[in-house]
Amino acid sequence: MVFGFEALNLRSENFIMKQIFTLAFIMLFAFAIKAQTTAATTQEVLSMKESGFDFGQIPQGKPVYHYFEVTNTGVFPMVISNVQTSCGCTTPEWSKEPIPAGGTAKIKVGYNAAAEGRFEKYITIYYNQNQSKQVKITGTVWKVPEGSAPSNASVQLLKQKN
Repeated sequence: MVFGFEALNLRSENFIMKQIFTLAFIMLFAFAIKAQTTAATTQEVLSMKESGFDFGQIPQGKPVYHYFEVTNTGVFPMVISNVQTSCGCTTPEWSKEPIPAGGTAKIKVGYNAAAEGRFEKYITIYYNQNQSKQVKITGTVWKVPEGSAPSNASVQLLKQKN
């Protein structure tokens, strides 16, 4: 009878080992599928022609604008859900309509140029619910002299000759 229990015990150990192996295989398979799904959903589908724009020299108080062009390089329509700026002096405008696969859209970014000096502002574009891309605008705002321009004697001379 002892022999019978040993055989039963060995069969029981083999059964447990098979269950552990099967469970490990299923977990590994599920992990591989999850990794592929995650890679597929986080694939970069928003492409941009430029990652930043320099306005150069801007007179104080003169608002300036630039259009960033975005392209949907994915196979499904893409939605820009939000565009946030690093401060209130920068204003974005964009279409809430889905961008078809291969399609393009423009994001208008305005800067009010109220404060004098160098600026660097970041704009974050949120799309497809969990992805984002960042661009920046830069430039220098120079103070406009107060009052009218000084009179130019050469202009007065030309006016007298005509």
